Amino acid sequence: MKKLVIFGVGLIGGSVALALKKAGNSPQIVGVGRNQDALKTALDLGVIDQASSDVASALQNADLVLIATPVAQTPLILAAIKPHLSSHTVITDAGSTKSDVLAYAADVLGEQSRQFIGGHPIAGAEKSGVTAAMAELYLHKNVVLTPAQNTSAHALQLTEQLWQHCGAKVSQMTAETHDSIFAAVSHLPHLLAFALVDDIASRPNAAQLFGFAASGFRDFTRIAGSSPEMWRDISLANKHALLNELTAYEAELLTLKTLLQNDDAKGLQALFARASVARNAWANGKK
Repeated sequence: MKKLVIFGVGLIGGSVALALKKAGNSPQIVGVGRNQDALKTALDLGVIDQASSDVASALQNADLVLIATPVAQTPLILAAIKPHLSSHTVITDAGSTKSDVLAYAADVLGEQSRQFIGGHPIAGAEKSGVTAAMAELYLHKNVVLTPAQNTSAHALQLTEQLWQHCGAKVSQMTAETHDSIFAAVSHLPHLLAFALVDDIASRPNAAQLFGFAASGFRDFTRIAGSSPEMWRDISLANKHALLNELTAYEAELLTLKTLLQNDDAKGLQALFARASVARNAWANGKK
């Protein structure tokens, strides 16, 4: 790969660029975005080699295009790049939902959608923007690729190589399976964190509550510091799977509420024990 074009040089796109540069033999990296100040910062920090506001020149001789913007921007970006795509240029994304993105690609790119492959790096931070980018963000982290039936072997191979060069572990699954899994283990936790902080912040004694909040509250709500725009798009894009998860969680909360109302110490301890064993087993497996 000699040239990589990144739309959205923030935490995700910027970290890809830094990881490739650290790995050595990096391609030329061109950044494209709507925020010229952010692109200048990326250029000044050495994250990208060139900043461009002209899509045609940016895509000239490009081997790979990475869309690392909020998901709702994807169809507009695909429409902008379509007239300038060569037959060998591969397009991928880094969004947290995949069924909608694959639908965008099929609708906008038509036959050229075989050059597109959905991707999702399972890594991030509560801070956003290119100044938060880090070369080690993807080291030993999972990246899920969601090829469609018509995805070319070249697109799959080049995208796998991109993430492997960033130090990631790459796997594949269908877009539908991906969206169902991440509604449960990623999207729902973010919604719960946002909801709890919003609830506390809206109370008359919010300052007092925040004043006494400690490590448990901080750890549980850390992800509520993430990009509101990004999580708005993710929530709406994965609406149906997320509604199913919210319904299941409501049922679990009702169970907990009933145990409390009935002073059911044995039932509470059993629930907590199941959760503790499952969480510790998962955590130990991640070491």
